Amino acid sequence: MAEKEKSEDLGLGEEQGKGSNTKLIIMIAVGVIVLLAGGLGLGWFLFGGSDGDSQGEQAEEAVEEVQAPLIYHPVSPEFVVNLPPGGKVKMMQVELQLVTRSQETIDFLKHNDPMVRHNLLDLFGSQDGEKLKSCEAKQQLQSDVMKKLNEIIKEQEGPGEVEAVYFTAFVTQ
Repeated sequence: MAEKEKSEDLGLGEEQGKGSNTKLIIMIAVGVIVLLAGGLGLGWFLFGGSDGDSQGEQAEEAVEEVQAPLIYHPVSPEFVVNLPPGGKVKMMQVELQLVTRSQETIDFLKHNDPMVRHNLLDLFGSQDGEKLKSCEAKQQLQSDVMKKLNEIIKEQEGPGEVEAVYFTAFVTQ
């Protein structure tokens, strides 16, 4: 009873103790909200804004371009060429498939098929048949074909590029 009298003398009832706890909780909640809002504002200022949005859009476009699916295009009919005289190998037959990520590149190559075939026939016809027996020589020819196609696309101001060339048939005789 003595404690109850002391709390009444001091003016501290049970209601006032509950109110101070509620005020403390409200003050802590307001403090947390202010800190979160400040952190979000700082994050937006550092990482957001109008400049960041345009850069983010550019990065998304770059990712979309990289993630475009591969398109395989068979070049037909196959190439049949006479090889330079003097060697045991006299002829070569090659079937190709081109790889790109752009349908416009394939359409460009189809539209310019006579020029493409002429340049590739010249390239194939200048090969040494004896050297073509090695895997390294075939890989070098594959690389040369890709370079030649990309040169044609660049010279004619065509879209895209050829990413790879695959020999689907390679016969020497």
